[in-house]
Amino acid sequence: MILAVDTSLGTAVALIDADGARRAEAGAVDPLGHAEVIGDLLVGVLCEAGDARVDVLREADDTDITHVVAGMGPGPFTGLRIGIAAARAFALGRGLPVIPVPSHFAAALTVLETETETETFAIVTDARRREVAITVFDGLDDDGIPVVVADTVLVRAADADAHLDGIRRIDVSTLSATDLARVGARALAAERVLTGDEPLYMRHPDVTLPGAPKKVGT
Repeated sequence: MILAVDTSLGTAVALIDADGARRAEAGAVDPLGHAEVIGDLLVGVLCEAGDARVDVLREADDTDITHVVAGMGPGPFTGLRIGIAAARAFALGRGLPVIPVPSHFAAALTVLETETETETFAIVTDARRREVAITVFDGLDDDGIPVVVADTVLVRAADADAHLDGIRRIDVSTLSATDLARVGARALAAERVLTGDEPLYMRHPDVTLPGAPKKVGT
C-alpha cells in the first residue's frame, strides 16, 4: 500500500493498493486545524485499511505500507509543513521512502479522470491575503501523470482571470489524497522525480529570527 498525506489546503490522508485502488481515505476541510486532526486521520485510515501494524489480528502479507507520498504544496508555510513533517515522521518510523509530489498534481488528476472536457485548464487554490496559486495543465503524459504547461505562480486574486487570459480555471478548495497517492505511484513506477524535497511555500513566514543586536555607542 501507499500512504499519502497533504495539508496544502485542508488535511487529507489516504491509502491505496499497488494497483491504485483506494483502500481508505479521510480528510478535514479546516485550513487551520491540521495539527489537531492529522493524527486521528492517520490512525483512522490505517485501521480502516487493515494496516498490519495497527490491527495486530491481521496478517502482514498485503497490508504493509511500502511508500509515503507527501504533498509539497503550493501552500502556506505553517499548514504545509505539518503534513510534510507527518509524512516524513511516519516514513522514518517504518523505514520507508518518501515520494514528494506537488499538491496541484492531485487536483489535476481528479479533473482529468472525472471530467470529459480536458483541454488546457488551470488549478487555482486560495493562497490567502487575497492571492491565489495557479498551475496550468494539459492532459496526461505516457506515464499517466498530469502535464504541466505553466509552472505554479502566485497572483492577486483580482488579477487571476487576466493572468489566465481565457484558460479555463478550476478553483479547488480540497484535494484528494487518493489521487495524490496515485500520482506518486505512477511516478514511482516510471522512476520519475516530480519535485524536490523543498516545500513550495508561496511566501516566507511572517515570523523571522531577530538580527544581531545593534551596537550602542558610548
